Amino acid sequence: MDGKRVKAIIFDLDNTLIDTRRAGEVAIQKTGDLLKTALALDDATIAVICDKFKQKLLGERCDPSACRSVEEVRVAHWQESIQEVRGSSSASALASQCYRLWKSTRLEVLSLPPERSELLKQLRASYKLLLLTNGLAEVQREKVEAVGCEEFFDAVVIGGEHAEQKPSPSIFTWCFDALGVRAEDCVVVGDDLDADIQGGFNAGVRATVWISGAGGQIPNRSVKPDFTIASVLDLPGVLVQLET
Repeated sequence: MDGKRVKAIIFDLDNTLIDTRRAGEVAIQKTGDLLKTALALDDATIAVICDKFKQKLLGERCDPSACRSVEEVRVAHWQESIQEVRGSSSASALASQCYRLWKSTRLEVLSLPPERSELLKQLRASYKLLLLTNGLAEVQREKVEAVGCEEFFDAVVIGGEHAEQKPSPSIFTWCFDALGVRAEDCVVVGDDLDADIQGGFNAGVRATVWISGAGGQIPNRSVKPDFTIASVLDLPGVLVQLET
């Protein structure tokens, strides 16, 4: 009956539809090669610098009122990472090179595989589709543009453009209103238990679908998804179950 039919699917972007993790690894490797040439350091030391950058990146907080641009913040991440390993000598020019190479490489590697494009085309014939991604607006918009995925969605919602991001119910409510559906009409699909699955649960959606990757395990005390699949390509099987 129509009251139970799934009407809309809300997708996460990073590591759900596109392999941001792999793109980041390729970008770090290429930037590490630049650092090795510029600084004449061994592989282990270069790895420490790159790991420091990754930790600073993970620790970023989206703050619309911040005075510094994304570029300034991330150049500073590289500069601080280099200086923390090599000492207090200035590394601003090299840090800028690292940031530009890291960013351009990551965007070049990112892609929406053809089989996932085809899946979205097929799903859009039966459901409303919305892309909901956390992160800084500038950064996430660049990714969306780089992979050319906006055409597959009825709406694209970037967390950094709103007062609250996933898992806050408010941003999900905004998405429901944008699609003209109720929470119970929607399925949320994503790889992040804390943001996507907990967010869907908080918002009261019909079902949550966790992309576990290769044998991912649900940690103790974590929110439990309604469905777990290895790849977003397995989603049609879940939708069949929900419709029966």
